[in-house]
Amino acid sequence: MNTFLSSLVCGSALLLAPGCAFVPSRSSFTRGSQTALYDSSSNNANRARVEKIFEESMGNDWRLFRAQLIAQEQAERSEDGASSSSAPFYNGDLNSKDLVVFPPSTTNMATNDGSMPQDPFVSPDELPIHFQPKIRVNKHRWAHPIDHIEIGCILIANEELQGVFQQTVVLVVDHDEETGTTGVIINRPHGNLLEYASRFEDEPSNLDLKTLKHALPNAPMAFGGPYKPEILTVLHGYGEVDGAKKLAPGVFIGGVEELETEACMDRLDPSDTLFLKGHGSWVPGQLYNEIDLGVWYTASCSSDFLLRYAGAPITEEDDPRDLWSDILTCMGGEYAEIASEHGGQGDHERF
Repeated sequence: MNTFLSSLVCGSALLLAPGCAFVPSRSSFTRGSQTALYDSSSNNANRARVEKIFEESMGNDWRLFRAQLIAQEQAERSEDGASSSSAPFYNGDLNSKDLVVFPPSTTNMATNDGSMPQDPFVSPDELPIHFQPKIRVNKHRWAHPIDHIEIGCILIANEELQGVFQQTVVLVVDHDEETGTTGVIINRPHGNLLEYASRFEDEPSNLDLKTLKHALPNAPMAFGGPYKPEILTVLHGYGEVDGAKKLAPGVFIGGVEELETEACMDRLDPSDTLFLKGHGSWVPGQLYNEIDLGVWYTASCSSDFLLRYAGAPITEEDDPRDLWSDILTCMGGEYAEIASEHGGQGDHERF
C-alpha cells in the first residue's frame, strides 16, 4: 500500500462529548485530557487553515505562474505565424529570452538591444518573483499539457479508452520511479457519505463509517478507482491538517479525523470535501508506457478544476456536469476539438 493511503487508516475510538457530536479520543482519557486533545486538534486545524488562506492571499501558486509562461509563449508563436498547438511544453527553464527581468518601466538598466540583464544576486527560487509574464490567465480556469508526471498533475483519458477509465480525469497523488504511481478518479461523483455508509457500514473499511456518516452526512462520494475499493480517502481544500498531504496549492488529500472534528465545530461544510472509494495504481514504468501508447493525456490544471466536486466555485464558463470535456476545452487546440467531438455525456451518467 502506498504511503499516503496507509496514513489514512483511522483506528481512534470516538466518544460523545458536549458541544460536538463526535470528538476523537483515546480509551483511558479523563475529561481534562479529552479537552486538551480536542484543543490541540483544533489548533492544528486552525494553523492549517490559516496557512492555506495566507498562501492564497499571496498568490503563491507556481503552477499558475508556469501556465502564464506557456500561454505567453504560445501567443508569441501564434503572432509569428506558428500554430499554438505546436508550441513546445514549458520545461522549467527560467532563462528564456521571452521573460523580462526588472521591467524597463521601473529601471534604466536595459541594454542597447532592449534585453534585460540578469541579476547575479537572485537565486533560482526567487526568479518567479522577478519575472513578469506578459499574459495573465484566469486562475479559476486554466489547463495545459505537460510532458512529464508530477504529483498534483492529472491524467486525462484518451477519447478512445473504454471500460472503467472511460473519459476519466485522474489526479496523481503519489509518483516514484521505484514504487510506481497512485491516482484517484475525480470525476465520478455518486451520492453522499450518508447513503454510502448506511449501505456499507458493516463492510470492511479503513474508516469508521458509523461515526463519519453523522459528522459528514452530506459529504459527496465518488468512485476513485478499481483498486482496493474498501479504502476510502478524502479530497478537500480545507488545509494541510494532520494526516493530510498537499498535492497542489489549495488541494489536499487525507486528514479525515481532523476534518471530522472541524465539521463537528461547524467550521467545515461537508460539501467542501469529496470522499473517494478506491484508487488507481501503476507499477514502475507502467504509466509511462500507457502514456507513450496514447492512453492518457498528461496535464496540469487549476485547483478549482481538481476540486470541482469538492466545493470549488462554478462560473458561467464552466460545464458543471462534464469535467473531462471542460478541461480539454480549456486546454484549447486539438484538445478542444476532442472535447467538442466526444464530450457531452456527463460525469454522473458514466458511473
